[in-house]
Amino acid sequence: MSITAEDKQRLIKEYATKDGDTGSPEVQVALLTHRITNLTEHFKTHKKDNHSRRGLLMLVAQRRKLLDYVKKHNEERYRDLIKRLGLRR
Repeated sequence: MSITAEDKQRLIKEYATKDGDTGSPEVQVALLTHRITNLTEHFKTHKKDNHSRRGLLMLVAQRRKLLDYVKKHNEERYRDLIKRLGLRR
């Protein structure tokens, strides 16, 4: 259910805008998307886990805010990011 250190490093390396970049919106959205995907898989077997569901909703809201920020500042970066992550919107 949690993200492993190797997964985290791989995502950071893949979505970083420059060397040593761990906090750009692209990296943050990629990490949140990975956690959201893992939690979604968790809910397929644990349908009544409402405490974790609340956490999932908070993660989705945080990702939405970051995506809105990227869209407001650079539309092209936003489109590229959602295409790379395979997000609908």
